[in-house]
Order: sequence, then structure tokens, then C-alpha cells
Amino acid sequence: MLLPAKAEVARQLRRYRVWERVMLASPGDRTARATFEDSGYTLCVLMGKRCAREASEAAERYLNSSSVGSYLQEQNGRPRTTAVVHRGPPVAIAVDRRSPAGR
Repeated sequence: MLLPAKAEVARQLRRYRVWERVMLASPGDRTARATFEDSGYTLCVLMGKRCAREASEAAERYLNSSSVGSYLQEQNGRPRTTAVVHRGPPVAIAVDRRSPAGR
């Protein structure tokens, strides 16, 4: 699994928090809301999450983890293994594409 640079995650998390405060201070400001949502989306993409709240929590855990391995272990909820499974190419399966009426 590829993870973003911690510096970029920290920068995007700060940006998200700043725009969250701005948006909460003036909820009627459409520009603030749009920028907040954009920053949340960027954080979601960086952290591989579906909602901004989960992405911000994952970013905080990632930044506070001592190593990438411990973060991945925490994310998966199981210990990391060092074994790599290699699979061969996919096997072609013969499919009869004729309709049942044409048989």
C-alpha cells in the first residue's frame, strides 16, 4: 500500500482544520463551505477514506504513529506479515456465448 508523505498529510490536515473553523464561524459563506469541502475531499483521497471525518482521524493517527508499519497494522487490525503471495496470470475460462434459444 502506498502512503503519502507525512509532510503532505500534515499540510492537508492543517488546511482542512483551518477551513473547518472558518466554515463553522460563518456557515452562510458559500466560498468557505466549498473550500472546506474541497479540502475534505483532498484529505479523503490522500488517506483512502470515504468521508472527511474518517480521513481526518486517519491522518491524525498516521501522523502520530511511530512508523508506517505500526500505522498499517493499526489500520488493518492484524499484524503485518512479511510473506508476499505471488499469483500467476489469470486463467482464461471458456464461456459459451450462444443464447439458450440458439442451442
